Amino acid sequence: MRKRFLNISYILTFLISSIISISYVFAADKVSCGNVTDIPTKIPELTNMAINILQIAAPAILVVMGMIDFFKAMSSGKEDEIKKNQNIFIKRLIIAVLIFFIVVIVKFAISLIANALDTKNITSCINCFINNKCN
Repeated sequence: MRKRFLNISYILTFLISSIISISYVFAADKVSCGNVTDIPTKIPELTNMAINILQIAAPAILVVMGMIDFFKAMSSGKEDEIKKNQNIFIKRLIIAVLIFFIVVIVKFAISLIANALDTKNITSCINCFINNKCN
């Protein structure tokens, strides 16, 4: 099981690094985020891509791993194994949902702080790096 997981993680790492290296071209365009200027446009693009991949791949891997564990327990037929793996599967589902919604939760918290401070720099930086909507 661990060997399969390592193989899957190696494949995902290779795919992600390939996508990044293929699409990474130094651009003359610069963006600004608050008081910081001259940020290459590829940095927010890569951040956005990494967040999107994390939001999709991590929950999918957790759900698949949970399904495999649950199937193994069901095929063994032992009642205590089924209960144990059912609890693990539920925990993995909760973690997958949290990973998927963590970006939304962080953006919401930062927007609350930005509204309390009456500043738009924070929200513009968040939109730039997470949503790739830079000025």
